[in-house]
Amino acid sequence: MDLERAAEKKIRELGAKPAFKGYYDYPCVLCTSVNEEIVHGIPSEKRVLKAGDIVSIDCGVVLDGYYGDAAITVPVDDSVKPEVRKLLEVTEASLYKGIEQMRVGNAVGDVGAAVQEFVEANGFSVVREFVGHGIGTRLHEEPQVPNFGARGQGARLREGMVLAIEPMVNFGKPGTRVLDDKWTAVTADGSCSAHFEHCVAVTKEGPVILTQ
Repeated sequence: MDLERAAEKKIRELGAKPAFKGYYDYPCVLCTSVNEEIVHGIPSEKRVLKAGDIVSIDCGVVLDGYYGDAAITVPVDDSVKPEVRKLLEVTEASLYKGIEQMRVGNAVGDVGAAVQEFVEANGFSVVREFVGHGIGTRLHEEPQVPNFGARGQGARLREGMVLAIEPMVNFGKPGTRVLDDKWTAVTADGSCSAHFEHCVAVTKEGPVILTQ
């Protein structure tokens, strides 16, 4: 909840509005997902971050009628296990593998395949139930952008499109379940999960990251 308060204060100071708060009745500005939580973890007064934890911070804002959405997963301190640190590094690197495919004429499947191939080559698994998405004057627009797939498949990328690319990668198996709060998605096997996200524009010159 300390992260939540800091984020809401900063968003409003900068003249933007939170995109998540009230979206399908979601109660907060941030999604904060700890360890085995994949996405949509709800900030809490009770949940205290501990040494060795990792926390995914997902934040969306709306400014002048346009939406932005980004996520990062960070270790709470230096005691995070080396194999979990590798999970974070691979997930972040897979985001950029996907972004490299964001070129005019490529397909959405090229983005997902690039993410999946890199993640699985490093021994981790890609979440299937949650995907990236188009973004613009609404938070979620077409097309959906899975983090898996076949090259050449799906919608073609056109100049001017903006997509939120967001690999969600599990240390163990890809299975997920949603907790009783109806929001928090966790790994079915209890292993750690990492999540990184950028909004990226397709231009003639290649991909441009808007949430750097």
